[in-house]
Amino acid sequence: MSATDVIDVEYEQPACSTKHAWARVPVEPTPSQRVALKDKIKRLLKEKNAVMVSHYYVHPDLQDLAEETGGLVSDSLEMARFGRDHSAQTLVVSGVKFMGETSKILSPHKTVLMPDLDATCSLDLGCPIDEFSAFCDQHPDRTVVVYANTSAAVKARADWLVTSSCALDIVKALKDKGQKILWAPDKHLGGYIQRETGADMVFWEGACIVHDEFKAFELEALIKEHPKAKVLVHPESPKDVVALAHAVGSTSAILKAAQTLDADTFIVATDNGMLHKLRTLNPGKTFIEAPTAGNSATCKSCAHCPWMAMNGLAGVAHVLEHGLNAIEVNPALIDRARLPIDRMLAFTAALKNGQPLGGLIPNIGAA
Repeated sequence: MSATDVIDVEYEQPACSTKHAWARVPVEPTPSQRVALKDKIKRLLKEKNAVMVSHYYVHPDLQDLAEETGGLVSDSLEMARFGRDHSAQTLVVSGVKFMGETSKILSPHKTVLMPDLDATCSLDLGCPIDEFSAFCDQHPDRTVVVYANTSAAVKARADWLVTSSCALDIVKALKDKGQKILWAPDKHLGGYIQRETGADMVFWEGACIVHDEFKAFELEALIKEHPKAKVLVHPESPKDVVALAHAVGSTSAILKAAQTLDADTFIVATDNGMLHKLRTLNPGKTFIEAPTAGNSATCKSCAHCPWMAMNGLAGVAHVLEHGLNAIEVNPALIDRARLPIDRMLAFTAALKNGQPLGGLIPNIGAA
């Protein structure tokens, strides 16, 4: 089986939450092929002085293999930070393109490979740099805060980068400094942060095609079926879905909630790739996908990113063996794109260590 053995899948049903029609899904290897591919990847990682980093939303094989070989399974920022600090000179990023770009921005001297360069993100696609720059120009008095799910060019236009795990703390600190916020690209996450902080915010109109499809009406029905279940929701979900949650937060916050909340059953409103890690860490508990559509739809819950699904073992082996699919970021962008990332890293480190935060908030225009 080669890395080019793929099936074109057209997602036409609304319940599948794909407003972009085509994605390539790698052919599922047979058990013997799976063993052979994993052995080959392990050998190539050693030969190429490489390390794997995988997102929580990719295939379980890629999550397990990253950890088995000394790599990491995490969110996009931790993937990039791990790659920056690791001694390996080649990073294999199983995820979507903005994750590879972030890794390259933090490690410009390293080679960053991805199984499929066409694996992208609806938030990234929905925030093109020319239109976003024009939007920023319409609000010159606002601090530009962008989510990690954006291109290198959009990051370079921003004052701050945030992830879902630190966005509340950073926006609150900016508000306390009297700054008004221009937020992009996810309107649901931005709305959640505005409700929690009371910050003065204007929003780019973007949404994740997976999280945007969770339905409160159907979730309420599922809760009635499982009245003792706790509901875990990623804040990229719509407001009425977030309102039903027992815990709202990033992937790491969802993992923590599943381990600490007093429940044996959980309904999870985020990409279903997350269920692998949840079940691995909590073998005695039950995890149920939150519904993305009603019983009349083709599927009741299709909560999986079609671009994350483009990552596979064969692709990892192929790019490692041949040095293909290297991520490139315009050198002219790297320093400017790194600035909002470094601000976030400095802020989160100071917050974790209980250090003063005020000096880390520059005035508007001090980019």
